[in-house]
Amino acid sequence: MAKTALVPPKPVKTRSAVNTRYAKGEETRLRILDAALRAFGEAAFKAVTTRRIAEAAGVSLPTLQYYFGDKEGLYRACAETIVARYRRHTAGAAGEAAEALDEDCVAETARQRLKAVIGALAGFLVGSKEAEGWAQFVTRELRDPGPAFEILYERLWRPGVAITARLIARILGVAEDDPAARVQALLLISSALAFQSGRRIVLRTMDWTAIGPDELAMILAALDAQIDAIGSESLSGSLHS
Repeated sequence: MAKTALVPPKPVKTRSAVNTRYAKGEETRLRILDAALRAFGEAAFKAVTTRRIAEAAGVSLPTLQYYFGDKEGLYRACAETIVARYRRHTAGAAGEAAEALDEDCVAETARQRLKAVIGALAGFLVGSKEAEGWAQFVTRELRDPGPAFEILYERLWRPGVAITARLIARILGVAEDDPAARVQALLLISSALAFQSGRRIVLRTMDWTAIGPDELAMILAALDAQIDAIGSESLSGSLHS
């Protein structure tokens, strides 16, 4: 009687094994993204190579291509990551502001919601270590638009200006599409951005070694003062007319 060869059973993939592999894959993906954000922040899109990014991330070039395809795909993924991280930090304040506006809030409520929105933005840009890694990326893309400009504009910049302008318009008692409200929104947001894009100048001018909790509190207080001043000139003019 012929002996039947024993065929070893195929290994069953356990849930823990699948989760471990997924976690390792996600860790690799994030490592590539962080390396790309630094590289694209330091140099223009055309000057950066995927090989350089792969080496910085400690992965092979085929691994990078597996996750992101070509260089433009990686560049766009960087912009998507920035948008996701930004929204994670500011969604709460922006959502509460939109809800207050939809409920036809009074000017003082709009002012408080505006402080919360700008405070969340400044806290992320200035007080968050992770923002340092992509600030140069955003600054470069806005100054010299490339493949990621539309992503950053449509999903980050435009919505941020829109909610800020709506709040300012409510404070001023003007239409939401009033150009003056949008100008003030741009100026206010730019004030917060300056402490990130011009961090080196800020540190040297203020004689700070870093921007920690105390320094951030000082910046937030100054931004709150700017918000308190919105509409004060028109109010003063009406009192003296």
